[in-house]
Amino acid sequence: MQEQNYIRWRKIKAWGNRLAFYLCRVFPIKKHRICVATFEGKGGFGCNPKYIVEELHRRHPDYEFIWLVKDGTKEFPEYIRKEPYTVWGRAYWMSTAKVWIDNYRTHYGAAKRKGQYYLNTNHYTEGIKCTGLLRGEGFSRMAYLVSKADSDQMDALVTDSRWCDVVMPDSMLFHGRMLKTGAPRCDILYGDRCAARRRIREKHGLPQDAHIVMYAPTFREGAKNGKRSVYSEAWTLDFVRLLDMLEAKFGGKWYLCLRVHPQLAPTFRQYKNEALAGRIFDESQADDMYEVLAGMDFYITDYSSAIFEAGFAGIPAFIYADDIAQYAHDRGALMWNLATDPHERVRNNKAVTPQFDLTLPFPVASDNEELLEKLQQFDGNVYHQTMEKFTQAIGLVFDGKASARVAEKIGCWMEDR
Repeated sequence: MQEQNYIRWRKIKAWGNRLAFYLCRVFPIKKHRICVATFEGKGGFGCNPKYIVEELHRRHPDYEFIWLVKDGTKEFPEYIRKEPYTVWGRAYWMSTAKVWIDNYRTHYGAAKRKGQYYLNTNHYTEGIKCTGLLRGEGFSRMAYLVSKADSDQMDALVTDSRWCDVVMPDSMLFHGRMLKTGAPRCDILYGDRCAARRRIREKHGLPQDAHIVMYAPTFREGAKNGKRSVYSEAWTLDFVRLLDMLEAKFGGKWYLCLRVHPQLAPTFRQYKNEALAGRIFDESQADDMYEVLAGMDFYITDYSSAIFEAGFAGIPAFIYADDIAQYAHDRGALMWNLATDPHERVRNNKAVTPQFDLTLPFPVASDNEELLEKLQQFDGNVYHQTMEKFTQAIGLVFDGKASARVAEKIGCWMEDR
């Protein structure tokens, strides 16, 4: 009953939001205006939309870019106008834009009008966590309503592989046009990453020959009475032992870069550990994770989809997940079998994508001892061969030209071609 009441309340709010959109239809659509948002207004100049907008601005300096944000202190290039992510902010700027770009779900109640185009870039492609209908009973009725309302308005969804062609219809509830351009945010990961490596070391006062491992845990997402909440948990990963092992295995001086999920970052308080003094820095507040990731030498997460993109760039990547069975139960399912103990098997990817006979290409550890053991056994040549086979099997598009392809499509929309 409480969930039903919550859904009724959300529908009433959505009706109010939709009314605001309809009232704003008295204003004409601006032919060269593009309206952008990331992570429900919590994000800044980052993720896929950043790289698309940069490419569009290079090609079309006359385009007007409106970026909707909840935090007015977010910084943007001078050619981008930031506006508040409020009911009337969304209604006016989205109603008068020729094109919408979003990496999440638009706000429940948003109403696209004739002559407008909506591109969803999503904020993941390949993933570990099941989303949408793939979650089974873990996908709440409210989440379904929000997802369906958003997907029904999409004109295209950005993807990067044949694997996405199979997964996204159920994951995103979208059966329309998929732009298999590659992920624009991954353009910075392709090829020479020396400039990105130099920038991150200069920013944090580290020597240029320093080695950096990024730890980027995902957020924990739950629901009570149908209402979503995001929360964090204490980490059991022993950072000191991790850095010591990396130094023993690979040599040089190693540092830890901590990055929490963008949904958690606005309220995250920097991690403190006296034993890591001078060996750790926090990049949770950075709007663009991929500028940071491009400067890394190693990557560790639990269930973040960014592990695939690190792997595509040739960065050694590990999964450290000490709650696999519980997380899979809470989440509804996982895309891959991560359990190291066969008695704790969760869900195999073949149940989700039967046409792909794949094994997850990353080492998986469930505790510190197992992580250190697998680090000791790590062979870079074998890892790169495994990643190459994996990317070929999923039909990956990763060549540094994704932003250009997407910008070309949006340019056609702007001219109604």
